[in-house]
Formats: sequence, C-alpha cells, structure tokens
Amino acid sequence: MSLVRRTTGSLIHRVYRAIRRAGAITPASPAGHRFRRLGDGVSIAFPPGAIFGEQWIEIGDHTLIGERVSLSCGMGPGVDLGPGSILRIGGGCSIGRGTHIVAHQSIDVGDDVFTGPYVYITDQNHVYDDPDVPIGRQWPRNSPVSIGSGSWLGAGAIVLPGTTLGRQCVVAAGAVVRGEFPDHSVVAGVPARRVRGYTPELGWHAPDAVLADSGS
Repeated sequence: MSLVRRTTGSLIHRVYRAIRRAGAITPASPAGHRFRRLGDGVSIAFPPGAIFGEQWIEIGDHTLIGERVSLSCGMGPGVDLGPGSILRIGGGCSIGRGTHIVAHQSIDVGDDVFTGPYVYITDQNHVYDDPDVPIGRQWPRNSPVSIGSGSWLGAGAIVLPGTTLGRQCVVAAGAVVRGEFPDHSVVAGVPARRVRGYTPELGWHAPDAVLADSGS
C-alpha cells in the first residue's frame, strides 16, 4: 500500500509540473500573443490571477511573474482604453505570488524591480466626495504610479495612486505608500514615510542625519 501511495504521489507531482509548464504564459504561447508586448524570456506562471486588457500591457525581457498574479487594465474586458500602453513592467523583474497590479491610467514599473508576495499596486482609488452617494457608486479617481528601477517591495506592501518611487528604493513589508520618494529611499509604515536614505558622504542614514551632520 505504501508503494502504491508513493507511486501515485510521484505521478501526481510529475503531472502537475507538466501542467504548470504547459500553462505558463510566454511570448510563444497563444495567450502571450494578446499582450501589447512580452519580451524575450518572459514567463507568467500557472495558474495566473485575473488577466485582462492585455493589449495595453507591456512586459520587458526576462521578467518573471509568479503564480496567481493579477495584471489588469481598465474596469473589465472589452473596454477601449486608447492607443497607448497603460501598464508597463520593465525587464529583469520578479513579481511575487499573489500580487495585483491594477492599471487604469498609467503604471510604470522600472527594470529589475522585485516584489514579495501579495503586493498591491494601483493607480485608481474610490472617492467619497458626495456623502449621500454610496462610495462604490462614485466615479473613482486616477493618478499615475511610477516605481523606479532596482527597487524592492516587501510582502503585502500597498502602492496607492499618485505614488512616485525613485530608483533603488525599499518598501517595507505591509507598508501603505502614497507620495513622492527620492532615489535610495527606505519607506515603511502606515502611512509610509521615509525612514532611511543614502548619500555618498554618510552612506545609509536616517533622514534627519543630514541636518545633524550639518549642524543645523
């Protein structure tokens, strides 16, 4: 009986590995042809999350997209979002399992950006301007998002509309990010704030270290 279980288990694992390989979305697969651009070596792992609006999505060379990652443009399939791309992910990126990137106006992810699992990035948010109308029925508001090359976003981080992260930034796990942060920022917290930065003179330091060093 033990031998039968081991044999059956081994067969199941081999079949599942084969399904994952066959189900991955690549530039050569039929599903890959729906994208505006999938660069060489791109792989979107099986099973994927919700993917629609592919004609407005560009992904650069050798980027790896994890399992159950949702990539979407617009409110739903079948909407005309114009002639240009809306969601652009650079080359050499690694997007962690369960991440959601939801674009309506413009999301730019630079080259060599890595995310942990279950990161959420969006350029659209609900508004509550009218106190008499249910929030879900009020027209949402868009604001572009940009994540600089070489950045790392920890598990469960949330990047909200209007955020600009410079190059080589670190976003702590669970941070809720909105606003503009310069190159070489470490941001953490809810809401996120800049907790470290980098200068050639001081290396990595707390933001107020520059003022202390200058005697201000």
